[in-house]
Amino acid sequence: MLWPWARVDARDPTPIHAQLERAIRVAMAARHLKAGDQLPTVRQLAVALRVNANTVAKVYSHLERAGALETRRGVGTFVAAVPAAGGDAIRRADLRAIVSRALAEASARGFSADELSRELHSIAKGAST
Repeated sequence: MLWPWARVDARDPTPIHAQLERAIRVAMAARHLKAGDQLPTVRQLAVALRVNANTVAKVYSHLERAGALETRRGVGTFVAAVPAAGGDAIRRADLRAIVSRALAEASARGFSADELSRELHSIAKGAST
């Protein structure tokens, strides 16, 4: 796949738009997508993932409103630079929301917070090598 960070699983009970948004946010957090990187067009990504283009557009729009992406008319969609003023507080709040969702989903599937933490550390170590 052209964009290895872009993955969705039709068998996962999580809605496709939530899976895609999470994939983009994870790619940004892992620095696979950096400030200024151009994302594929809505159509390109929809075709590659075999999802409705409206789903991709919805995710891009939501991430743009959240300040994570910026759309340049006639050029494309890009990863936004984190604003210097208040950027840390925004990033911490965003991370807290991500972790809360992950903890809730893990708990719903019978995993403990410690198990989630260990797996997160294991994945992070693998991503850094």
